Amino acid sequence: MIRDHLISLPRSAKQLLAMLADASMVSIAVWAAFALRLADPWPEMLASRWWLLVAMPAVTIPIFKLSRLYRTVVRHLGPQFGLSLIYGVTFSALCLPVMVLLSQQTEEFSRSAVVIYWLLAIVGVGGLRLLGRGWFRISMQEGLKPVIIYGAGEAGVQLQSSMTGSERYRVISFVDDDRTAWKTVINGVSVSSPEILRQLVLKNRCRDIFLAMPSIDRIERRRIIDRLKSLPVTVRTVPSLAELIDGTASLDDVRPIAIEDLLGRDVVAPRQELLDQCIRDKVVLVSGAGGSIGSELCRQILRLAPKRLVLLERSEVALYEIDRELNEIAQEEGLQVRISPVLGSVRDRVRGEDILRTFAVETVYHAAAYKHVPLVEYNISAGVGNNSIATWSFAEAAAQAGVTSFVLISTDKAVRPTNTMGATKRLAELVLQALQHQHPNTRFCMVRFGNVLDSSGSVVPRFKKQIAMGGPITVTHPEVIRYFMTIPEAAELVIQAGSMGEGGDVFLLDMGEAVKIVDLARLMIRLAGRTERTSDQPHGDIEIQFTGLRPGEKLYEELLIGDNPSGTDHPMIMKANESELSWETLKGHLEFLAEACRKPDPKAIRDRLGVIVEGFEPEQELVDIVWQEQQDRVARGSIPFRNTSGTRNDEDSNRSHG
Repeated sequence: MIRDHLISLPRSAKQLLAMLADASMVSIAVWAAFALRLADPWPEMLASRWWLLVAMPAVTIPIFKLSRLYRTVVRHLGPQFGLSLIYGVTFSALCLPVMVLLSQQTEEFSRSAVVIYWLLAIVGVGGLRLLGRGWFRISMQEGLKPVIIYGAGEAGVQLQSSMTGSERYRVISFVDDDRTAWKTVINGVSVSSPEILRQLVLKNRCRDIFLAMPSIDRIERRRIIDRLKSLPVTVRTVPSLAELIDGTASLDDVRPIAIEDLLGRDVVAPRQELLDQCIRDKVVLVSGAGGSIGSELCRQILRLAPKRLVLLERSEVALYEIDRELNEIAQEEGLQVRISPVLGSVRDRVRGEDILRTFAVETVYHAAAYKHVPLVEYNISAGVGNNSIATWSFAEAAAQAGVTSFVLISTDKAVRPTNTMGATKRLAELVLQALQHQHPNTRFCMVRFGNVLDSSGSVVPRFKKQIAMGGPITVTHPEVIRYFMTIPEAAELVIQAGSMGEGGDVFLLDMGEAVKIVDLARLMIRLAGRTERTSDQPHGDIEIQFTGLRPGEKLYEELLIGDNPSGTDHPMIMKANESELSWETLKGHLEFLAEACRKPDPKAIRDRLGVIVEGFEPEQELVDIVWQEQQDRVARGSIPFRNTSGTRNDEDSNRSHG
């Protein structure tokens, strides 16, 4: 192809072609200047000065070279080219009368011919390049993907400019809600009404729409996306205004539409006094610092200027990653905060109290927990030990070490739980409520909320991966609904709620409207530019398969056990008035559970949880993996089995000593 051949030529060859073309244009401009001035296609004056048609190009080409005209790439002409052209042609035009004077043939020479030559040379030399650029762009666009930019403001214009000369996309139209912008043209691209968006998409076989409106709020963004989601396109967006302002992204960073734009809400401005109260100039410890919520708490706490931030994490890899990230943030933003990464488990009472005393910790955010419902159902003793018994141990260690504030990260699954994980978190809440009366100098409180987007185990990253692989998307049940919020919003509200409690408080975060998971899956399919494969549409791209509820999974979650929440000073935070158990009653249960975890005896554990936790009604038989395997092997007589007293049964004991 001619275009590809020209592009592949060496730079020197391209410059030589440009010089030959310019030389021809200069000769034509000299002839045309005299012909127009004298109203004669071949004036007698020029016949005796034919050498000007050769001498002027010979003088002009070096001038153009000095003006850096040949450094400009034709495909990417910009304002600098115009300045170089004017300088070069102006000096060339000044040379014309000088050459005539030196030849001593000044009769019939008109100074107006110089002005005409100047104009013609600019039009000829510049126009030739503009035609070349247009030809290059038109020929290059033949195989490019057509795209539409939604938003004809500054962000949209800058995005379109950055795509000019792109080897992937060509912008076929702007679309904007502003009526005054309709039928205008920006950089050669027309602005259309959203009403004809479907026509534009179908007519041009467009498969991509870029949403370039970073300053609009989430409500307006969702309204626009609702309009786009019925189209067979992939929707991408430029970063938000906040990301542009703080420098974490640029307008060129076009990316797939974030599901947070659909499920998240416009965040209520935080109250700075609540953010500062338990953090600024204090020693703060975050347990489970490498987890989804724990790591985001660490990021936000770091920027609130604590005296020291202690990261407690039992996973070496997770601790290394969050420690490295926080130190990079501190260095980039000039934060003078001591960061102390500590390997350890909240289940170790001695280690926990030693850490809390050594660093003189004042505030604890307890985010360490097993939170995956099916995994805890398969590992009951580990779940109770980590989520409930360890919370008891760590909370008492905090009280003994003189910690001022202890905040537990809880979950909506603690309300009338049908799974062990939810029961363990409700038991942890009961522990802190009871300990508040035993240790009044430490303020214990709990913050309860639902699912967070993009956390480990969240459906959103799993759906993204399944869509990228071509499906199918797996959904447990067509009627499953969940509440969602973003991880940063959850962490920010946790910090504020933790500063509001008087002791033993259970706070609830406003989770907004519930989302049906199958609708979320369908929405993500459409936003990825794919279609759902169904019996009615057998040629669709992605199929949704229903796999059945997992062990312990509920169709819906709720945030309250009772129906009497009270408001707080923060519009996104409520306070629950939940029932409590006395420490005398609860302590016996905890000691029983601790012993049952050591044996372990998952059946006894689950039975006792049913006595302690209000509303705990398991919907499935016991599925603890180790216990189930032991039962199966005992039934086959293949291995000795330890009973609940910790000793082997008589037959197996005799066999082992035989």
